[in-house]
Amino acid sequence: SDYVLKNRNKYGLNQLVEKKKKSVIMIFFQQFKDIMILILLVAAAISVSVGGIKDAVFIVIIVLLNAIIGFVQEYKAGKAIEALKKMSANYATVRREGKIMQIFSTDLVPGDVVLLEAGEIVPADIRLTLSKSLKIEEASLTGESIPVEKHTQVIPTEILPVGDKTNMAFKSTTITHGRGEGIVVA
Repeated sequence: SDYVLKNRNKYGLNQLVEKKKKSVIMIFFQQFKDIMILILLVAAAISVSVGGIKDAVFIVIIVLLNAIIGFVQEYKAGKAIEALKKMSANYATVRREGKIMQIFSTDLVPGDVVLLEAGEIVPADIRLTLSKSLKIEEASLTGESIPVEKHTQVIPTEILPVGDKTNMAFKSTTITHGRGEGIVVA
């Protein structure tokens, strides 16, 4: 339909935007780009030039430890993003032009009406319009291990933490109970 093509052109596919992957070596050397690290390396060079070898060695050890810790954190963050991609739903049940159909979740666009059932992974961020005993496990977003009961009521304020948006279903969370329906918003 026209709205699907228009929204797909405007918003693109319903998937995480992938940046070019950095090599492991590049990730490590990027840890040295920080201005404070460069200042410490200059201080180490000055220490060597004035005979403070012990100070220079100490500074270099601190810089290397910082680089290793930064590298490990960035590497783990990259792996976490890859895991989130794998958790994403592959298909979504939608109602388009009065027909219920299954489509690839990457083909969802804002405005699509999505049908949700227990056991499924939420394929996009959805504003709920129907909730029949709907509960969603949002631990990947909020850290809460208990499924959240969802409803359709308007929440009076826009600025809320994710865990308090009980009229929304969020991409890659798992439906544990009930069924629902809603409109893709992001």
